Amino acid sequence: MTDIEDKLSRVLAGAADQVPERARIRLSAAVRARRRPRRAPAALLAAAAVVVVAGGAGTAVRALGPPAVKQPAVSATDAQGPTPQPPPAPEEKPPPIERVWPGALHKLPAKLPDGRAYYPQSLLDDRTMLVMTGRSDGARQFLWTYDLEGGGPRRIAEIPTRNSTLYAEGVTAGGGDVVWWASYKESGRQRVARIWTVPVGGGTPRKVADVPLEDIMRKGHIGKLEVVGRDVVFSLESGGVYRVPLRGGEPRAVPGAEGRYLLRWPWVGLHLDRDNPRIQGNVTNLVVFAKLFNVETGARRDAVVKPEEKFVRCGIDRCYGQSLPTGAGPRNFVRDRDGSRERVLPPEIQLGDDPGLERFYKRAPVTGGVFLYDLVTGTSADLGVRGKKMGITPLPDGGFDRLMAYRVGKRMYVVDLAAIR
Repeated sequence: MTDIEDKLSRVLAGAADQVPERARIRLSAAVRARRRPRRAPAALLAAAAVVVVAGGAGTAVRALGPPAVKQPAVSATDAQGPTPQPPPAPEEKPPPIERVWPGALHKLPAKLPDGRAYYPQSLLDDRTMLVMTGRSDGARQFLWTYDLEGGGPRRIAEIPTRNSTLYAEGVTAGGGDVVWWASYKESGRQRVARIWTVPVGGGTPRKVADVPLEDIMRKGHIGKLEVVGRDVVFSLESGGVYRVPLRGGEPRAVPGAEGRYLLRWPWVGLHLDRDNPRIQGNVTNLVVFAKLFNVETGARRDAVVKPEEKFVRCGIDRCYGQSLPTGAGPRNFVRDRDGSRERVLPPEIQLGDDPGLERFYKRAPVTGGVFLYDLVTGTSADLGVRGKKMGITPLPDGGFDRLMAYRVGKRMYVVDLAAIR
């Protein structure tokens, strides 16, 4: 077990001991129910799953999606816009998303014309979505583009699966190329994570590189991929950031990123803040990506973290989490990395679900449903998600990027968060 995994195991065990049996069952169910094709690194997914509870229960876990192409997160300076307003009271149900942000929502059939289920991966531009088929039915896997304005799907390529032990993971795109990786084990050879690429316009997938995998139970696979210029950059779940030319070659370690993880190029950091003494002395305090390092300029961005804060998850520009002040109940918060512009988040915010563009948070009140809350305007919208399984309401897919996609009945709801002003 790695140092990170050991700490996370103790964190989760400690959190479980603080909640009643019913809550522990619900947390376990939440972890199973919210696994998605857009997969997160194992250590980071576990970190995002930490629950800070009050009154006996709470859950938070999701898989982080790949970044949207050429869509950086909204910065602390760019996102000021209107003065943030207090969110509506938890018992208030906001209007449906089609009324609140009609220009951001696309309603599509939940299956392709031939009946195949598809899985949104990222937005290539304002009207084109990258999707994958063949994940849940064991069929051949394909990549497609989907025209959100009524043009329908267009097949890009079939994903090679011979000797593959995992589905294609980390699917993303940039500069006109799609990249992904999958685990392969050929007889008599070492297991590898193979990185592939194919032009967005279509063609035959081409191998970029093989990344040797030593002990996947301890060291994991590839954690995240990005296309940067004519290179692929990636980090390993065990730590370390690498880059390799799209044309093919040997991966090279990125100087200054040893033991770190890719958040969004060129920013790298640690899943756990090992330099924070609170982590060493009290593992129930979890700080994720508090310290970032720019591998291109050498700049650092260290976040303000207060002693009473039990869970803090940072993006490029903002941090959010929950504090437990002495003698008081839990308080959800968000603020800029430098500690400025702190504000309160509603209590039903899903803390383990990363906010889209570091701005849009999901609310899941006990009364049911899932709402999307805009930090900048204070506006909320009902996403139309209904129903529970084992007491858990499924959260729509999302992440720090601009794409949020989820199924409602026989329709796929695709929300372009970058279209919300």
